[in-house]
Amino acid sequence: MMNIKFLKLVAALSVSVVVLGGCASSMSGGAYSRTQARQAQEVQMGVVESVRHVKIEGTKSPVGAGAGAVIGGIAGSNIGEGKGSTVGTILGAVAGGVAGAAIEEGVMSKDGLEITVKLDSGRMIAVTQEADEQFRLGDRVRVLTGGGVTRVSH
Repeated sequence: MMNIKFLKLVAALSVSVVVLGGCASSMSGGAYSRTQARQAQEVQMGVVESVRHVKIEGTKSPVGAGAGAVIGGIAGSNIGEGKGSTVGTILGAVAGGVAGAAIEEGVMSKDGLEITVKLDSGRMIAVTQEADEQFRLGDRVRVLTGGGVTRVSH
């Protein structure tokens, strides 16, 4: 039977993962970091040649694996006594770490778009960003580049 300390730990770790998830940087075409604000950007105009739906990978920080390892280790330690408990702790920690890392990446992944644009200069580029704005073949768009970031907007 699970004890109260274990349930409190699971609750605390779950809240931590959610809070850290809120800290993940946005890949949206409309989101700017503090360092990008008030910086000049080059603006080019173009036409959308194609739009492809893609998946932007989630974060792969040690938080998910660490939280999973702790929870798995605690859960595994409740199995058996003596050496059985030790083995359960180790196996639980390893399995929990792997599961925690996979869960973190899955929760943090985002739907994205690969937008291919033919610039007025004749050059073709493709930009991948979060799918928070709709783009269609033939749309007239702006391509903004600056500070190592390129984004497409209407």
